[in-house]
Amino acid sequence: MTVDPDAPALVVRGVSKTYRLWDSPGSRLWVPLLHRLARLCRPLPPLARWLGHKAASKMRLHQALHEVSFSLARGEALGIIGHNGSGKSTLLQIVAGVLEPSSGSVQVNGRVAALLELGSGFNPELTGRENVRVNAAILGLGPAQVRERMDSILEFADIGQFVDEPVKTYSSGMALRLAFAVQVHTDPDILIVDEALAVGDAAFQAKAMAKVGEILANGTTLLFVSHDPAMVRAFCRHAILMDHGQMVMQGTPEDVILEYTRRIHNANLERLGYQQKTRLKRLEDGFGFDDVRVVQASVNGLEHATVNYDAPLEFSLVLRLRPDIANPLLIFDLMDERSTQLCGRRIRLPRVETVRDIPLVVNMRASLQRGIYRVRMRILDSAHVHEHTVLARQEGAPSFEVVDDSQERFTGLFPVPMDIRVGE
Repeated sequence: MTVDPDAPALVVRGVSKTYRLWDSPGSRLWVPLLHRLARLCRPLPPLARWLGHKAASKMRLHQALHEVSFSLARGEALGIIGHNGSGKSTLLQIVAGVLEPSSGSVQVNGRVAALLELGSGFNPELTGRENVRVNAAILGLGPAQVRERMDSILEFADIGQFVDEPVKTYSSGMALRLAFAVQVHTDPDILIVDEALAVGDAAFQAKAMAKVGEILANGTTLLFVSHDPAMVRAFCRHAILMDHGQMVMQGTPEDVILEYTRRIHNANLERLGYQQKTRLKRLEDGFGFDDVRVVQASVNGLEHATVNYDAPLEFSLVLRLRPDIANPLLIFDLMDERSTQLCGRRIRLPRVETVRDIPLVVNMRASLQRGIYRVRMRILDSAHVHEHTVLARQEGAPSFEVVDDSQERFTGLFPVPMDIRVGE
């Protein structure tokens, strides 16, 4: 396939997908027949209308996607997030060519590798090696390329002597690993991933993520669906939010993930009856209510502080609470630059009789490796650790930077007390 280096890798224009849902298996036969009879009976309008209504009553339409449009430049990585049933997988299947859209168009410029339902194309009667040859050929590799890459594929899959046994004797994990290995060794121009990085054990997952990172470093375009925000942040620079088949937001992963989280918590609060007049609203640094939120936050009197290793840090917060929170709680988390939670505390708060601002101070030391750190603050109604309702979530500020390089002191992000004896 000839690839135009100046053209976008992927252009999706107004893609919609509508499914017919039948009342019964027999409706698949009767509905088309009734429609044809209605057309034949056009000279008799009442009968034609009756036949049309009868046909419509036996079938329902479900719109899985509605007018989705976006484009991806070569080498870009786009994350797609949304709740189950929002249309994410349907969209990926249309881009991969597995499904035809009901309307709209998809323009793909380059070879596509789609990590969707891994192993679904394997013939269970063939051996793993034979399935590698067949699948690699389907993906566009010639016989010489397959022979050249066979050892790398089998080494990556790491299924040992089973490679020459029929796939029907494989465990599901072995088949998934082999399918993943084939896909990532085809030098794709566009890589489509639908939750496929959760294959295999922890060691293989780490290897799979490293391989995807290597592919992206070589300029491959990525279209990625995951329910893990950390993975979306790690691989993607842009993201879109899907909701009920529609693309409702496009932006940075941080902004899109925040809106996705807000919608989840908003639906939960409505279900629990926390919201009578107001909805959970977007704030500059997260989401919350006007009367449940962090209204002030600083570290050492600043929004962002620069400190040396082990310097004192004083976080000053003002929390606004309202009286209907039965068990108010603040979760105070320390995050690194990749939004990985490093540590945190659950801090019980007093109940209030009217809407009131509560001051709070957290002191700690900057016993951390060089880097930038920030705080995530969540106000909950939580009777105990396994039962809670999130009422506000804010992060980003305050933040601080540790400027000292402490690699001689310890490895990792922060030291843990250890008792070490050498030569005793």
